[in-house]
Amino acid sequence: MRALLQRVTRADCVVAGQTVGEIGPGLLVLLGVGPADTEQAASALAARTAKLRIFSDEAGRMNRSLQDTGGAALSISQFTLYADTRRGQRPGFSGAAPPEQARALYAAFNAALRGLGVQVQEGVFGADMQITLTNDGPVTLLLDTER
Repeated sequence: MRALLQRVTRADCVVAGQTVGEIGPGLLVLLGVGPADTEQAASALAARTAKLRIFSDEAGRMNRSLQDTGGAALSISQFTLYADTRRGQRPGFSGAAPPEQARALYAAFNAALRGLGVQVQEGVFGADMQITLTNDGPVTLLLDTER
């Protein structure tokens, strides 16, 4: 499972002209699911996301977590995180989990994050989404449960 985390001052997700998710300060989480991923991996990744100390403290050091700050998460399903771009000009996506599995683990990740006290807004699984964000820092990190 892969999560691309972007620390943001704000972010929103629009589907078919309607805002379906919107947050203030927190994290935009682009979540990709692989075929070997499990609910355990989803829970572990959610815990890592909630507890990762990437927000500034009073001294300006990255020393506070999403839980510490009370920030929110905008969670977006992102199968393209499993793109294979090693050959040719068109990426392959055979490394991504099948949609049914990915949908269930995306939901499990979001539920686990909520269980840790994080306010979670979501995109629409499988939809064409427009994401707008203001990256804070910028701070962008990739978490991967396979590494």
